[in-house]
Amino acid sequence: MTTQTARGVTGAQTPTGQTDEERIERYLGLNPDFFERHQPLLARMRLPHMRTGSTISLVERQVEVLREQKTDSDRRLAEFVAVARANDQLADRIHRFTRRLLRAPHAAAAIATLEASLREDFDAFHSVLLLTTPSDALRNASYEPFLRIVANDDANMRSFEALLATGKPRCGQVRDTQRDFLFGPEAASIGSVALVPLSNDKADGGSLGLLALGSAERERFHPGMSTEFLKRMGELITDALLR
Repeated sequence: MTTQTARGVTGAQTPTGQTDEERIERYLGLNPDFFERHQPLLARMRLPHMRTGSTISLVERQVEVLREQKTDSDRRLAEFVAVARANDQLADRIHRFTRRLLRAPHAAAAIATLEASLREDFDAFHSVLLLTTPSDALRNASYEPFLRIVANDDANMRSFEALLATGKPRCGQVRDTQRDFLFGPEAASIGSVALVPLSNDKADGGSLGLLALGSAERERFHPGMSTEFLKRMGELITDALLR
Protein backbone atom coordinates (compact mmCIF):
# COMPACT_ATOMS: atom_id res chain seq x y z
CA MET A 1 0.00 0.00 0.00
CA THR A 2 1.27 3.42 -0.89
CA THR A 3 1.44 5.86 1.98
CA GLN A 4 0.84 9.48 0.96
CA THR A 5 2.67 12.15 2.90
CA ALA A 6 0.32 14.61 4.57
CA ARG A 7 1.62 18.03 3.63
CA GLY A 8 1.59 20.40 6.57
CA VAL A 9 1.90 17.55 9.10
CA THR A 10 5.05 15.59 8.26
CA GLY A 11 6.25 17.81 5.42
CA ALA A 12 6.35 21.14 7.29
CA GLN A 13 6.89 22.48 10.75
CA THR A 14 3.69 23.05 12.72
CA PRO A 15 3.69 26.12 14.98
CA THR A 16 3.65 25.24 18.65
CA GLY A 17 0.84 26.31 20.95
CA GLN A 18 -1.87 25.79 18.34
CA THR A 19 -5.23 24.27 19.22
CA ASP A 20 -6.52 21.19 17.42
CA GLU A 21 -8.90 23.38 15.37
CA GLU A 22 -6.06 25.67 14.32
CA ARG A 23 -3.91 22.68 13.28
CA ILE A 24 -6.81 21.21 11.29
CA GLU A 25 -7.50 24.55 9.64
CA ARG A 26 -3.83 24.93 8.75
CA TYR A 27 -3.62 21.39 7.41
CA LEU A 28 -6.71 21.78 5.21
CA GLY A 29 -5.35 25.10 3.95
CA LEU A 30 -2.13 23.38 2.90
CA ASN A 31 -4.03 20.41 1.42
CA PRO A 32 -6.94 21.80 -0.65
CA ASP A 33 -7.33 18.41 -2.40
CA PHE A 34 -7.95 16.60 0.91
CA PHE A 35 -11.68 16.01 0.33
CA GLU A 36 -11.06 14.90 -3.25
CA ARG A 37 -8.90 12.14 -1.82
CA HIS A 38 -11.46 11.34 0.88
CA GLN A 39 -14.82 11.69 -0.86
CA PRO A 40 -16.68 9.20 1.39
CA LEU A 41 -15.78 11.43 4.35
CA LEU A 42 -17.05 14.48 2.46
CA ALA A 43 -20.41 12.77 1.86
CA ARG A 44 -20.78 11.94 5.58
CA MET A 45 -20.06 15.45 6.86
CA ARG A 46 -23.15 17.34 8.03
CA LEU A 47 -23.52 21.04 8.89
CA PRO A 48 -26.41 22.96 10.46
CA HIS A 49 -28.60 24.83 8.01
CA MET A 50 -28.17 28.59 8.50
CA ARG A 51 -31.92 29.27 8.62
CA THR A 52 -33.83 26.09 9.47
CA GLY A 53 -31.42 24.55 11.98
CA SER A 54 -31.60 21.15 10.27
CA THR A 55 -28.43 19.48 9.01
CA ILE A 56 -27.23 19.52 5.40
CA SER A 57 -24.21 18.14 3.60
CA LEU A 58 -21.06 20.15 3.14
CA VAL A 59 -21.75 20.34 -0.59
CA GLU A 60 -25.26 21.66 0.02
CA ARG A 61 -23.85 24.22 2.43
CA GLN A 62 -21.31 25.33 -0.18
CA VAL A 63 -24.08 25.70 -2.77
CA GLU A 64 -26.06 27.75 -0.27
CA VAL A 65 -23.08 30.03 0.42
CA LEU A 66 -22.47 30.48 -3.31
CA ARG A 67 -26.14 31.29 -3.84
CA GLU A 68 -26.04 33.92 -1.10
CA GLN A 69 -22.83 35.38 -2.55
CA LYS A 70 -24.51 35.62 -5.96
CA THR A 71 -27.54 37.32 -4.42
CA ASP A 72 -25.27 39.84 -2.70
CA SER A 73 -23.34 40.42 -5.94
CA ASP A 74 -26.60 40.93 -7.83
CA ARG A 75 -27.77 43.43 -5.22
CA ARG A 76 -24.51 45.41 -5.36
CA LEU A 77 -24.59 45.35 -9.16
CA ALA A 78 -28.18 46.65 -9.15
CA GLU A 79 -27.15 49.45 -6.76
CA PHE A 80 -24.20 50.32 -9.01
CA VAL A 81 -26.44 50.44 -12.09
CA ALA A 82 -28.98 52.60 -10.26
CA VAL A 83 -26.28 55.07 -9.20
CA ALA A 84 -24.84 55.13 -12.73
CA ARG A 85 -28.28 55.86 -14.19
CA ALA A 86 -28.90 58.60 -11.63
CA ASN A 87 -25.54 60.19 -12.42
CA ASP A 88 -26.25 59.97 -16.14
CA GLN A 89 -29.60 61.70 -15.66
CA LEU A 90 -27.97 64.38 -13.52
CA ALA A 91 -25.25 64.93 -16.12
CA ASP A 92 -27.95 65.34 -18.76
CA ARG A 93 -29.70 67.94 -16.59
CA ILE A 94 -26.46 69.84 -16.07
CA HIS A 95 -25.92 69.80 -19.82
CA ARG A 96 -29.38 71.29 -20.46
CA PHE A 97 -28.76 73.80 -17.68
CA THR A 98 -25.46 74.85 -19.27
CA ARG A 99 -26.98 75.28 -22.72
CA ARG A 100 -29.80 77.40 -21.34
CA LEU A 101 -27.38 79.72 -19.56
CA LEU A 102 -25.17 79.98 -22.64
CA ARG A 103 -28.14 81.13 -24.71
CA ALA A 104 -28.94 83.96 -22.26
CA PRO A 105 -27.65 87.14 -23.98
CA HIS A 106 -26.92 89.05 -20.77
CA ALA A 107 -26.89 88.73 -16.97
CA ALA A 108 -30.50 89.85 -16.50
CA ALA A 109 -31.71 87.18 -18.94
CA ALA A 110 -29.50 84.63 -17.17
CA ILE A 111 -31.41 85.28 -13.93
CA ALA A 112 -34.75 84.42 -15.54
CA THR A 113 -33.19 81.39 -17.25
CA LEU A 114 -31.63 80.20 -14.00
CA GLU A 115 -34.89 80.38 -12.04
CA ALA A 116 -36.80 78.54 -14.79
CA SER A 117 -34.14 75.84 -15.17
CA LEU A 118 -33.99 75.13 -11.43
CA ARG A 119 -37.75 74.53 -11.44
CA GLU A 120 -38.06 72.66 -14.73
CA ASP A 121 -34.82 70.67 -14.86
CA PHE A 122 -34.10 70.02 -11.16
CA ASP A 123 -37.53 70.25 -9.47
CA ALA A 124 -36.07 72.93 -7.19
CA PHE A 125 -39.24 74.83 -6.32
CA HIS A 126 -37.74 76.50 -3.26
CA SER A 127 -34.70 78.46 -4.39
CA VAL A 128 -33.24 81.89 -3.74
CA LEU A 129 -30.29 83.74 -5.25
CA LEU A 130 -28.56 86.20 -2.93
CA LEU A 131 -26.20 88.65 -4.61
CA THR A 132 -23.91 90.87 -2.56
CA THR A 133 -21.95 92.39 -5.45
CA PRO A 134 -24.35 92.54 -8.41
CA SER A 135 -23.56 94.25 -11.69
CA ASP A 136 -25.27 97.56 -12.45
CA ALA A 137 -27.64 95.75 -14.80
CA LEU A 138 -28.79 93.45 -11.99
CA ARG A 139 -28.92 96.01 -9.21
CA ASN A 140 -32.32 97.26 -10.32
CA ALA A 141 -33.60 93.94 -11.71
CA SER A 142 -36.89 92.71 -10.31
CA TYR A 143 -37.01 88.93 -9.98
CA GLU A 144 -38.28 88.57 -6.42
CA PRO A 145 -38.68 86.40 -4.52
CA PHE A 146 -35.98 84.42 -6.39
CA LEU A 147 -33.38 87.20 -6.65
CA ARG A 148 -32.47 89.30 -3.64
CA ILE A 149 -29.78 91.96 -3.48
CA VAL A 150 -28.15 91.94 -0.04
CA ALA A 151 -25.52 94.30 1.34
CA ASN A 152 -22.08 92.84 2.06
CA ASP A 153 -22.32 93.91 5.68
CA ASP A 154 -25.82 92.52 6.21
CA ALA A 155 -25.94 90.82 9.62
CA ASN A 156 -27.75 87.79 8.16
CA MET A 157 -25.03 87.22 5.56
CA ARG A 158 -22.34 87.13 8.25
CA SER A 159 -23.67 83.75 9.38
CA PHE A 160 -22.55 82.36 5.99
CA GLU A 161 -19.04 83.86 6.09
CA ALA A 162 -17.29 80.54 6.76
CA LEU A 163 -19.15 78.87 3.91
CA LEU A 164 -18.42 81.70 1.49
CA ALA A 165 -14.74 81.67 2.48
CA THR A 166 -14.37 77.99 1.52
CA GLY A 167 -16.18 78.41 -1.79
CA LYS A 168 -17.47 74.83 -1.41
CA PRO A 169 -21.16 73.82 -1.52
CA ARG A 170 -22.71 72.35 1.61
CA CYS A 171 -25.82 70.19 2.06
CA GLY A 172 -27.93 69.29 5.07
CA GLN A 173 -29.54 71.34 7.81
CA VAL A 174 -29.14 75.03 8.59
CA ARG A 175 -29.93 77.09 11.67
CA ASP A 176 -33.50 78.29 12.10
CA THR A 177 -32.42 81.92 11.71
CA GLN A 178 -30.61 81.09 8.46
CA ARG A 179 -33.60 79.17 7.10
CA ASP A 180 -35.95 82.05 7.97
CA PHE A 181 -33.64 84.55 6.28
CA LEU A 182 -33.32 82.43 3.12
CA PHE A 183 -36.86 81.22 2.60
CA GLY A 184 -39.05 83.63 4.55
CA PRO A 185 -42.69 82.45 4.77
CA GLU A 186 -41.76 79.07 3.24
CA ALA A 187 -39.09 78.35 5.89
CA ALA A 188 -41.31 76.06 7.98
CA SER A 189 -41.77 73.67 5.04
CA ILE A 190 -38.03 73.32 4.28
CA GLY A 191 -36.57 69.98 5.39
CA SER A 192 -33.09 70.19 3.86
CA VAL A 193 -30.94 72.80 2.14
CA ALA A 194 -28.13 72.98 -0.42
CA LEU A 195 -25.95 76.09 -0.25
CA VAL A 196 -23.83 76.98 -3.28
CA PRO A 197 -21.29 79.84 -2.86
CA LEU A 198 -20.71 81.94 -5.97
CA SER A 199 -17.00 82.73 -5.90
CA ASN A 200 -15.94 85.77 -7.93
CA ASP A 201 -12.59 84.55 -9.26
CA LYS A 202 -12.46 87.27 -11.89
CA ALA A 203 -12.13 89.93 -9.23
CA ASP A 204 -10.15 89.53 -6.04
CA GLY A 205 -11.32 86.03 -5.20
CA GLY A 206 -14.22 87.42 -3.20
CA SER A 207 -17.82 86.28 -3.18
CA LEU A 208 -20.52 87.24 -5.64
CA GLY A 209 -23.26 85.79 -3.48
CA LEU A 210 -25.02 82.56 -2.62
CA LEU A 211 -27.53 80.20 -4.22
CA ALA A 212 -29.77 78.36 -1.75
CA LEU A 213 -31.89 75.37 -2.75
CA GLY A 214 -34.50 74.10 -0.33
CA SER A 215 -36.54 70.91 -0.27
CA ALA A 216 -39.45 69.67 1.83
CA GLU A 217 -37.70 66.26 1.93
CA ARG A 218 -35.25 65.96 4.81
CA GLU A 219 -32.95 63.61 2.85
CA ARG A 220 -33.07 65.43 -0.50
CA PHE A 221 -29.92 67.37 0.42
CA HIS A 222 -27.97 65.39 3.02
CA PRO A 223 -24.38 65.92 4.30
CA GLY A 224 -23.10 62.69 2.76
CA MET A 225 -24.06 63.47 -0.83
CA SER A 226 -21.54 64.51 -3.46
CA THR A 227 -21.39 68.24 -4.13
CA GLU A 228 -19.33 68.13 -7.33
CA PHE A 229 -22.32 68.90 -9.57
CA LEU A 230 -23.37 71.75 -7.27
CA LYS A 231 -19.86 73.19 -7.50
CA ARG A 232 -19.98 73.08 -11.30
CA MET A 233 -23.41 74.66 -11.24
CA GLY A 234 -22.09 77.49 -9.08
CA GLU A 235 -19.23 78.14 -11.51
CA LEU A 236 -21.65 78.27 -14.47
CA ILE A 237 -23.96 80.69 -12.64
CA THR A 238 -21.06 82.94 -11.67
CA ASP A 239 -19.79 83.11 -15.26
CA ALA A 240 -23.29 83.92 -16.54
CA LEU A 241 -23.79 86.71 -13.99
CA LEU A 242 -20.43 88.29 -14.77
CA ARG A 243 -21.13 88.35 -18.48
